[in-house]
Amino acid sequence: MGEAPAGTITHKQYLFLALPLILATISTPLLGAVDTAVVGFLDDPAYIGGVAVGTLIFNTLYWLFGFLRVSTSGYTAQAVGAGDEGAVLLNFLRAAFLATSVGLLFLVLQLPIWDLAMYVIQPSANVMDQGSKYFDVRIWGAPFTLLNYVILGWLIGKAKVRVVLLLQLGCNLLNMGLNVYFVYSVQMGIAGVGLATLIAEVLATVIGLLFMMKYITLDPSIIKSKSILAFQPMIHMVKVNQDLFIRTACLLAVFGIFTSTGASMGEVIIAANAILFQLHFIMAYFFDGLANASSILAGKAVGANDKKLFRCTIYLGCFWSAALAFLLTVMMFVGGSWLISLFTNIEEVYSTAVSYEWWVTLFPITGFLGLQLYGFYTGATQAGPVRDSLLISLLIFVISVWLTVPAWGNHGLWFSFILFTMLRSLTLWAFFSKLQRTVFWHSSRCSRQNGSN
Repeated sequence: MGEAPAGTITHKQYLFLALPLILATISTPLLGAVDTAVVGFLDDPAYIGGVAVGTLIFNTLYWLFGFLRVSTSGYTAQAVGAGDEGAVLLNFLRAAFLATSVGLLFLVLQLPIWDLAMYVIQPSANVMDQGSKYFDVRIWGAPFTLLNYVILGWLIGKAKVRVVLLLQLGCNLLNMGLNVYFVYSVQMGIAGVGLATLIAEVLATVIGLLFMMKYITLDPSIIKSKSILAFQPMIHMVKVNQDLFIRTACLLAVFGIFTSTGASMGEVIIAANAILFQLHFIMAYFFDGLANASSILAGKAVGANDKKLFRCTIYLGCFWSAALAFLLTVMMFVGGSWLISLFTNIEEVYSTAVSYEWWVTLFPITGFLGLQLYGFYTGATQAGPVRDSLLISLLIFVISVWLTVPAWGNHGLWFSFILFTMLRSLTLWAFFSKLQRTVFWHSSRCSRQNGSN
């Protein structure tokens, strides 16, 4: 197959970029899945609940600052499209400084963070005890985890997808192996799960920095200058990312409400929901891999002011996301019960999860469009509509939980979550018509201004 004409990209080229990113991103939820499965074969559902509570806390802490990866990726891709390596370096250094500072702050505030989480979630005493063992170990990886977000964002923006794949798979395979070793061989219990994750997070960050040194263009004048820590640019970076911060806060509010509401229904329900949510996360990260590919191409198109490439990326991204949604729906419909059996041998937990699995089967169809469109918005660094979409969807989710859970119990909770994913897709699509006109008007305006200076 020949090269695509300038300004376009073929299906083969899109998949060549997307498939390594899918493999890299899918390894992330597999960590949580393995954590859940490892403790799911112990003799008490409180172990699964403890991992669910601990994971919720760290997802809340880390995903609130997920914009560090997303924005670094988007701005790096735009800088690559514009040929500005100096901007790439400065953006990385500022984001790395912010990530490390926030991670250290989490260490200082770890006790209040835990107390606040327990006040909000209010799990049973057994679940709280197991969750604390996981939290007390894993929290020490906070600075490394957030710095790794920046490293991965930079590598994705530079389209070094094979390096990202190698880093993610290597880290996560190590984590999986250490999980089994610490829990079953050393018999550390849930603390072993936290220790395995901590070791993997630290090593992934160190190795990622070593890989970066191979690809980054070091400019001594930038490194030695005070511009890295200049107050106004740092404040501007935070303000630019505030929309993504709000978006993530809304998403985490949904997960938090879901987990805490399920926890109020007992240890078996929270354990069953934790397993089903792991299946949801795995499917979501498949779509995230495609969205990352679309984000890279959209960022390059905006940076180079290439409308044709942008439109081509929209078509390819939506086409392959729809195809993936169909495939995952069929897989869940045919093999959902078998997948659940991989997570636990506790009969009560298994049978409860199976009774709710059909809700998760609806997720790919209702959620794929919103997850794909998110990639276009972040690649174009236009996060305002993403923020608005999540605020609207969160509001409807809260109302739905309030109305349906008293009547339908856990079915009402899952109905509300699927409604949320559908609304996220519909609202992002409703806002999408303005995106291309906005970003290319802005790009052309900037080009005219730069040409007149």
